[in-house]
Amino acid sequence: MVTPESIQQSIQQGMQQNYVEVSGDGAHFEAVVVSAEFVGKSRIQRHQRVYQALGDRMREEIHALSMKTYTPQEWEKLQQN
Repeated sequence: MVTPESIQQSIQQGMQQNYVEVSGDGAHFEAVVVSAEFVGKSRIQRHQRVYQALGDRMREEIHALSMKTYTPQEWEKLQQN
């Protein structure tokens, strides 16, 4: 069974990140990913990078994953508000 923890672990192992948090109910998941890899990337490119980190899990196990992706600078600014 897919768990938020297993998705979080896959992201952490598959890419450089500053912060990852995944929540969900076993069918639908939400992820917040903060990474310097996102600097200069579009939202689509950021999501593609997370999908790459998840590999085949996105095609075979995870059916619904919504993401919020931030650079460290964007995340810091968001935390200040």
